[in-house]
Amino acid sequence: MTQKTPDLLRVIVAGALVLLVVHTLGRFIYTPLLPWLVKDGLLSLKQGADVASWNYLGYLIGALLAMRWHRVEQIHKVLPWALAINVLCTLLQTQAESAESLSALRLINGITNGIVFVQAPSLILEWLARHGRATASGLVYLGVGAGLLVSSALVAVPAQWLQGAERWWPAFLLSVPLAWWGWRQLAVLDIPAPVVLPTESGEARSTRLFDRASTPLFLSYAGAGLGYILPMTFLPMLASIKLEPGSFLVDGSWLVVALVTLPSPWVWNKLGARIGDALALRLNYILQLLGVLAVLLLPAALGVLLCALLVGGTFLGTVLLTQRLARTLHPHQGPRLSAGLVALYGFTQLTGPWLTAQWLAASGTLQGAFWLGAGALLWGLLWALLVPEKS
Repeated sequence: MTQKTPDLLRVIVAGALVLLVVHTLGRFIYTPLLPWLVKDGLLSLKQGADVASWNYLGYLIGALLAMRWHRVEQIHKVLPWALAINVLCTLLQTQAESAESLSALRLINGITNGIVFVQAPSLILEWLARHGRATASGLVYLGVGAGLLVSSALVAVPAQWLQGAERWWPAFLLSVPLAWWGWRQLAVLDIPAPVVLPTESGEARSTRLFDRASTPLFLSYAGAGLGYILPMTFLPMLASIKLEPGSFLVDGSWLVVALVTLPSPWVWNKLGARIGDALALRLNYILQLLGVLAVLLLPAALGVLLCALLVGGTFLGTVLLTQRLARTLHPHQGPRLSAGLVALYGFTQLTGPWLTAQWLAASGTLQGAFWLGAGALLWGLLWALLVPEKS
């Protein structure tokens, strides 16, 4: 008996759950966990930055592998394995009692996350485009927003009962059913290979990743990767250093990020459809830049709060607007272009924790490292001004 192709809502929900598993329960949960792991004596702050760097290196490797495995038939083969290994890594992290073992597992986690984060949205975007619903593609990233809220609860609620590596157990237990159901829905998507139509002049369309239209988008996205990763990795740690014990934002900054991230894919998806993705992307960079500057220029509590609100409410918008713009520029090679963008994003965000670790080793402050993020977002904004709406 042939399984019925899922409807639009089921596809979106499945994609959202898959991203929730790999990108929040697998990856971003490390951010609210880090202060607890440091408090438990499992990691030092510098080791925490080093572990994060290994994860981002893996993410870069995964995106590069996804660039190689960009065809639909390859995605159907690779995606379930990457998803399963990602969940297995979360299980093994419950037994990781040293920085070295955790670094190795976070590297593998990053590789599989990079593959899934490219392949799942690409598969869904191609399916949506085939059905004339490409403007709904950004809704897949609602899973990341919901996952940040879920990850905050999974860290905070059992915090007093768990210790050290045990703190990974809640993430693993939730990941298993979500990953299984999500892949079952995506596995039945049947998408034919894209037909490469010639240009109006009859010439074959270019398969180059970089041209006059796409290069500004790549350069802009490089700034986004470096700019957002510092607050998304270290904001709770910065709050615990800068604010008085007992302040809501010491434990609550990640909750604020999660709450504003939750609706942000819907907001930016809608705004991009209404005013155009290119203009929406420029506005997105401005707000994100203001969020990082708030930590640097305003009193500690207000700065942390505004950073959580503005960065949490924009970073997923950057992702979905950039990915949709990329497919508009080169619809004949959407998954490959998406993988290339994520690979660049992965490389630049890898440098953030590494540079932070070097800065801390040279007696710099964590707050001072945020100037790097502000400069990167300014770079992203300037290049976003040169991105055309379409080629």
